[in-house]
Amino acid sequence: MNKQKDFKPYIPADRITPEFTVTSIIMGVILAVVFGAANAYLGLRVGMTVSASIPAAVLAMGVIRVIMRKNSILESNIVQTIGSAGESLAAGAIFTLPALFLWAAEGKMETPSIIEITLIALLGGLLGVLFMVPLRSALIVREHGILPYPEGTACAEVLLAGEEGGANASTVFAGMGIAAAFKFIIDGLKIVPSEVSLRVKGFAGEIGTQIYPAVMSVGYICGPRISSYMFAGGLVSWLVLIPAIVLFGADLTLYPGTEPIGEIFAAKGASGIWGSYIRYIGAGALAAGGIISLAKSLPLIIRTFRDAIKGMKGSQNLDTTRTGRDLNFGIILGGVALITLAIWLAPPIPVSLLGAVIVVVFGFFFATVSSRMVGLVGSSNNPVSGMAIATLLIATIILKFTGDGGIHGMQGAIAIGSIICIVAAIAGDTSQDLKTGYLLGATPKKQQIGELIGVIAAALAIGGVLYLLNAAWGFGSDQLGAPQAMLMKMIVEGVMENNLPWTLVFIGVFLAVAVEILGIPVLPFAIGVYLPVQLNACIMAGGLIRLGLDRKKEQDEKKKSSIISDGILYCSGMIAGEGLVGIILAILAVFNLDAVIDLSGKLGLPPAAANIGSLLVFALVILSVLKFSLWRKRKERK
Repeated sequence: MNKQKDFKPYIPADRITPEFTVTSIIMGVILAVVFGAANAYLGLRVGMTVSASIPAAVLAMGVIRVIMRKNSILESNIVQTIGSAGESLAAGAIFTLPALFLWAAEGKMETPSIIEITLIALLGGLLGVLFMVPLRSALIVREHGILPYPEGTACAEVLLAGEEGGANASTVFAGMGIAAAFKFIIDGLKIVPSEVSLRVKGFAGEIGTQIYPAVMSVGYICGPRISSYMFAGGLVSWLVLIPAIVLFGADLTLYPGTEPIGEIFAAKGASGIWGSYIRYIGAGALAAGGIISLAKSLPLIIRTFRDAIKGMKGSQNLDTTRTGRDLNFGIILGGVALITLAIWLAPPIPVSLLGAVIVVVFGFFFATVSSRMVGLVGSSNNPVSGMAIATLLIATIILKFTGDGGIHGMQGAIAIGSIICIVAAIAGDTSQDLKTGYLLGATPKKQQIGELIGVIAAALAIGGVLYLLNAAWGFGSDQLGAPQAMLMKMIVEGVMENNLPWTLVFIGVFLAVAVEILGIPVLPFAIGVYLPVQLNACIMAGGLIRLGLDRKKEQDEKKKSSIISDGILYCSGMIAGEGLVGIILAILAVFNLDAVIDLSGKLGLPPAAANIGSLLVFALVILSVLKFSLWRKRKERK
């Protein structure tokens, strides 16, 4: 309590400084759309997204301080507040909504309209912000010094180190430009193959690596531990399960496959077995991992919800200073009521009154839980996928037994799950942003309006992004595996139609249980089982670079920390750059212009030479990370 009373923000409450300006709004909206689109592309490829708060803050400082010659830390804070909303909304949307496209591809329903996607994303995002606002006084103010909010605190520290803003911003921009060039060479011009694989004659397993900058960057940002768990999952599926299936079942025709396993392997190799069987094992492991992580967090979730509600009851915000102003409580209640009616009555959203009630009840519960849990364990450990799985299971069962079954009930369950997933993701992001603002001395009301603007901008863009990516490559394809959405689809179908290959699913479930007993985090391992081993190996390469830098003997700890953080900023830029070029290439593919720039057939490189070229490109990607982290000149920072 003393910590809260003695706390003084960087900008005092009685000082007025530029904050909510035209510049900050325009920059924030651009970054919300950019990072939202880039994270949507990344999440559909890799099954993971990365935080956009720090890169957005650094870019804001670079433009506002260095280019515009303005000195306003709160203006930069508004930019990152608006910009980070795009990443969180994209994460919630891509984990669920592609299931609707997959059903449309199977002929079970019409392709969801852009209006439906936009409304689901918009209403979920708005609910996430509005549910969080009444919790700010209880969680951010009263529990200052108790709840660390690691990402929010880190973002505040980055903004406070504003004198390095120009140099750091150049690192992010360099990552964007270099990754864009590599992506265009690999997937646009197709001068070299995007992956290198190694097969041994007489053994059905396969190993290799992709060479994408963004995929490697995920490994660097997540670190060696998470990367190694994912890689271990890939080794189990591609070097243990696939060879076992081929060895013991070569002459069998095993559901869901439609021809003998031996023929599938002969025609498509290990990837054919992965597509027909391993995906279901991986889905079972993912579902079990989500439920296990939720179950492990249950005592904390219950305690968190109880404490947050107690805090709300006893913490009417009587602070009338600039740094104590929140959105009016009447506006929040009215907004929640209107959104509930919209979820029920809006024709594009296939949700009944019962479904709307489920959304509000579960939404408030998970928003409260998410807001407090990210304060305790950080956003990366927030079990959003477990919350979404639990919601989907309960919603699907309720809809089925109340007579709303079939494809309409399945659509409704996905819509409910999507909104809840977005609510939890946005509530966690809003909490971190408000913590940053609290430390800096920002005006909460202006940040909350900024979050709403970011949600609106990202929601207006996400429908077009999903349509574009689906039209270019299709969800569930090699380019866009969409692991979480495939999982959500399987869960809903399993309850409604009971048509899953349950043996394969339960193999994955008990594999996850065994891993949990060994003390290994289940979710990254399960994602590794589900995804191609080449993708996991590329992530592992990034993790190994981070491991080398973490273990580097450096007398000056400040310099070592600077090396690591520069690498994170550069990799964040690479993710954004590759994601944007991925969107551009998708546009070209939709209009059949991708063949015009495709040089793969014209070069006619033999396979061995092409693979060597791929490895050389990957080596250049790795060297570029070292150039902007380990080998970067820092004399001016002393």
